[in-house]
Amino acid sequence: MRFLFSLLALLIACQNVTAQLTLGNGHHVLEITGSLSTYYNHRVLKETSDNRNKDRFRLRDAQIQLEGRIKDVIEYELQVDFVDLSSLAGGAIDPENPGLMDAWVRYKGLRFVDVQVGYGKLFYSRSSLVPFTYSPYWQRAELLRGDVFGRRDIGVTLMKSFWKQRVNVYAGVYTGLAEVSLRGDNDASGQPEFVARIDFAYPARYRYREIDTRNTPVPMIALGFNGRYANKELPDGRSFPNFATGEYGVKVVNGERYVYGLDASFQFKGFSAQFEIHQMWGIPQRNNDALLHGYYTGRDDGFFVAGGYIVQANYFSKKLKTIISIRFEELDLNDLVPGNAQRLSGALAYQIKGFDSMIKFQYFNVLKEESINPYRWTEQFRLGWQFNFK
Repeated sequence: MRFLFSLLALLIACQNVTAQLTLGNGHHVLEITGSLSTYYNHRVLKETSDNRNKDRFRLRDAQIQLEGRIKDVIEYELQVDFVDLSSLAGGAIDPENPGLMDAWVRYKGLRFVDVQVGYGKLFYSRSSLVPFTYSPYWQRAELLRGDVFGRRDIGVTLMKSFWKQRVNVYAGVYTGLAEVSLRGDNDASGQPEFVARIDFAYPARYRYREIDTRNTPVPMIALGFNGRYANKELPDGRSFPNFATGEYGVKVVNGERYVYGLDASFQFKGFSAQFEIHQMWGIPQRNNDALLHGYYTGRDDGFFVAGGYIVQANYFSKKLKTIISIRFEELDLNDLVPGNAQRLSGALAYQIKGFDSMIKFQYFNVLKEESINPYRWTEQFRLGWQFNFK
């Protein structure tokens, strides 16, 4: 009991913490911020499973972020998560937490377009672009975690906003290897990936946020259209770098790969909702590619389709300083294999000091699973604390 009182006193004390550090000399401004988050995870296993290695405490984030601006012409950002840095050495990289989160420079001196070079989030999918610390959940939807399409990559992005930032346009070219590109290896195809996005908001600009903490007095909507393409045909006997194809083997395809998606977001007086749908069309170079599951018969059927959608609804009570949210997601990893996966998740978050100090609880429930992606658990619970210093 003494421990619980001590923990409560610590959380209350954090309401008075303001630790943002800003340095400047008149034309160069640098802000230093960061975050820490930790939770306990418990899974209800299937009767056939006895592997409890996910029943654990986990330090999810330990990040430092540097954001700089020079004469309103150059902006730069460097963000590092020390928890996941070790994965860059050679093991599988968690695409949701790759260790190095951002390392880019943006030039705003050209009037007709801004240019960003380096490594960072790709402008594809609204939910993917929402920073984790602004979500009541401990984990993104499976479709958006980075194993179906890459969330970060190295390359060049051109961007332009119109009509007081109500309309935003992005287009870029990247390695196509997503987070694996940090190891510096190219793939034998030598071909890049092209990514583009356009979004529209009304009646005012709409930031990349899920929760309406401002209790917006006027209904607001935002729509986004996304597309990406790569043709990565490998020479005979060559393969992609380790872990480049992701957990499901569809993140990079030996052949052509088209991905397109639509996202929509709404908020009004504390209520908010999001919807996203993404489809992938893969055309493997070889008829005996494992992704075709032996279905190629010599006609125009040498392709497969994958994808899914998410629906999320949220309510923020300013009086109770609490967010409640529910999310449904469906994912079909390959239309040549019968079935798909469905999950239902709920989240409850209590804000001690806004998003900067927040207790978060998330519940997962597996409704259906696909035969090529079976789970060993049926339910999952996560409870923890998120703390930002800025």
